[in-house]
Amino acid sequence: MRTYTLKQFTKKMKRKCNNKSWLMLGIVGGSMTLIGLTWHDPAFSQQNIQIAHSNIGKSNGAPFTGKDAITFQADKVSYDSKTGEVTWLGDVHIWQNDHVLRADKIVFNRTTNIATASGNVSMVEPDGEILFTQHIQLGENMREGVMDQVYAILADNGKLAANGARRTGGRVHDFSRSVYTACPICEKKPKKAPFWQLRSYQATRDMENQRIDFSDTFLDFFGVPVFYMPFFSIVDPSVKRQSGFLIPSINFNSKYIGAYTTIPYYWAINQWSDLTLSPLFATKTGPQLSAIYRARFNQGMLRVEGGVADDTVSKRPWRNAIGDTIHSNGNGAQGYLFLKTEWALNENWRYGANVNLATSADYMRDYRINGYGQDTLQSNLYLEGFGEGAYSKVTMQAFQGLNRGVINDSDLPFVLPRYTYSYFGQPDALGGRFSLNTTNFILYRPTGVSDQRAQLALNWDRPFSNNLGQKWLLTLHVDSNIYRASHLYQQPLYLNQRGTQISGQALPTIALKMNWPFLRNFHVGHSTGTQIIEPIVQLIAAPNAQGGRSWNMPNEDSLAYEFTDSTLFALNRFQGTDRLDGGARANVGIHGNWTWDGHSIDTLVGQSYQTNVQRDIPAYSGVNRHMSDIVTRIRISPVQWFSGTGRARIDPYSGDISFAEGIFNAGFRHFGINGGYIYEPVTPYYYYFGNPFTSNGPSYLYKEKTSELTLGASTDWDHWHASAFGRRSLSRKQNVAIGGTVGYRNDCFSLDTIYFKQYTMINGESNSDTVLFMLTFKTLGAFGING
Repeated sequence: MRTYTLKQFTKKMKRKCNNKSWLMLGIVGGSMTLIGLTWHDPAFSQQNIQIAHSNIGKSNGAPFTGKDAITFQADKVSYDSKTGEVTWLGDVHIWQNDHVLRADKIVFNRTTNIATASGNVSMVEPDGEILFTQHIQLGENMREGVMDQVYAILADNGKLAANGARRTGGRVHDFSRSVYTACPICEKKPKKAPFWQLRSYQATRDMENQRIDFSDTFLDFFGVPVFYMPFFSIVDPSVKRQSGFLIPSINFNSKYIGAYTTIPYYWAINQWSDLTLSPLFATKTGPQLSAIYRARFNQGMLRVEGGVADDTVSKRPWRNAIGDTIHSNGNGAQGYLFLKTEWALNENWRYGANVNLATSADYMRDYRINGYGQDTLQSNLYLEGFGEGAYSKVTMQAFQGLNRGVINDSDLPFVLPRYTYSYFGQPDALGGRFSLNTTNFILYRPTGVSDQRAQLALNWDRPFSNNLGQKWLLTLHVDSNIYRASHLYQQPLYLNQRGTQISGQALPTIALKMNWPFLRNFHVGHSTGTQIIEPIVQLIAAPNAQGGRSWNMPNEDSLAYEFTDSTLFALNRFQGTDRLDGGARANVGIHGNWTWDGHSIDTLVGQSYQTNVQRDIPAYSGVNRHMSDIVTRIRISPVQWFSGTGRARIDPYSGDISFAEGIFNAGFRHFGINGGYIYEPVTPYYYYFGNPFTSNGPSYLYKEKTSELTLGASTDWDHWHASAFGRRSLSRKQNVAIGGTVGYRNDCFSLDTIYFKQYTMINGESNSDTVLFMLTFKTLGAFGING
């Protein structure tokens, strides 16, 4: 390869052609004056030439400049001094930076400044577009041009074909009688219509504004027109972020606001932030304007979502489960704000905020704001740090109730603040490990107990084993709390105490646990497996804790009590530390496991024996007597296509089942089914719905039996998929919810139809139906229709 400047190349051509003229050359994508040329004599034809590669979707490429050299490669070059034409023949390549032109023949006329390329012409644009044609004429230093039978490959597998195209100003391509698709083209039958295509009278690709506009357009499926659009515009497939209108959403029959539509506008503010505005217009209520702002920085991120609306939906009062009349507070000017931000101080510390507020739950229900259906909205500010074996976090929390059938905002607490620290040490000289946990808070309720707590838990574990194969674990543990509380006579404690009380507790505990696994190999047919039988015994000694009620102590983290296989060997079976399991007790169990060829059966049966009975626990807790209920668990995976887990708690005196749950999953090649079941003789959620310590006991809602079944199934075949589920309360003889989805998906298109029906009441709403149709076209966007 020899590189010549313009002066050297001209002198060479003078000697060969006796012509004093000089050449100018432009390449598709813009104009420039020839600065340098690379000439290939036949002697150098076998040298390796590196051709510029396509950068579809990666960059915009380097622009033409007056300083960078143009390089060409050809089998033969000739110059006609009479006509002023330079002709390149053979495998012609001409490129500069990311601009590439290839053809069998290229003729450049110096007089008319027109270049003509013919035969297998291909051009690579800086933005990654590749154009194919058989003939093209370019003028005005290649800024203007006309081409026949054009085929373009765009980013993200986009393809555009046209009868002809015109290039204007080096920035705009006008395609006549064009077809656009992002679907694969059949290799065996390239003339076969793709899955979908946009067939338009004219398409304009504006490379400066990075958009493609279509006019008089039909949307075809398999070559059959199904929808007409007089005008349609999309962002160029090579663009990842660009300002413009997004696909509108059409919703025909919302229960509360009628038919409505949203017309989102996306604003790419800069490389690190954007804003999406979504005005909503409905037939039964006032408009809404919502927005989402997103920004990402070197040390953090920010996401703000909010909206304002004029909610004119007529709402009637309704009665909740205990007969209270609930009046609407969601009319008139309404709004919501969801903010999430997080920032790194250094490699060990970060801080952030989550703010979630709404003027009313009715407003969130009417306009279907994300988060509706939850019991509460939670907001917090936090600072957290990570160290080797240590974690620290301080947070401030607030809650807003959304389901006024069971939650009043005045009952919800403000945590101002909550501090947590955890430490887990390395093995010490005695072979044990020390850990420390503390959770402290200041909590305020407008109606209910307000308290402050300082808490510290110290723990030391020392594992060891002996020659008999027994595995031992010695644990020394201390829990300590100190409280200052007021309004103890209100929820959730309901103590007969007025004024401010100061109390505390300290509970040292020593525990020794022994696991004694017996292992053997067995044979089943041609399979070999292992069997483990493992007796487990745990002895725990601690002072009697009395449950905490008679000590005038608040209860913030131990309201729920669940005795199952997961808490059988726990030092404290309450969820937190406001209530502690004291006294002496022995926990025993036997664990069995059978494993063969990737299949397994795992079981556990156990029971607890205690000297003291806690007084601050529900009657159906399973540990309200000296001998607890029997807890069982089984996990089975006997074949590759089935697995399941079941748990139960059995009263040893009556043989009644006081708790049971199970889940299973069966999956085949094109079909799957799953399900679950839960049973309890009460509804634990309602235990503290009112004062459970009166002579009448907990609310009648608590005393209703829970018996609920869930079933689901799914299937997929080729490009199709479908699923359905149902959830039914057997004790109440009514459905809880049902739903399903049916869809189709391939490389360039997806269609999903989703249906959901809710039977239970949430904030006065029941028997609500939701239907969603979602069509997604690759490179075009998603079209959603709700009903």
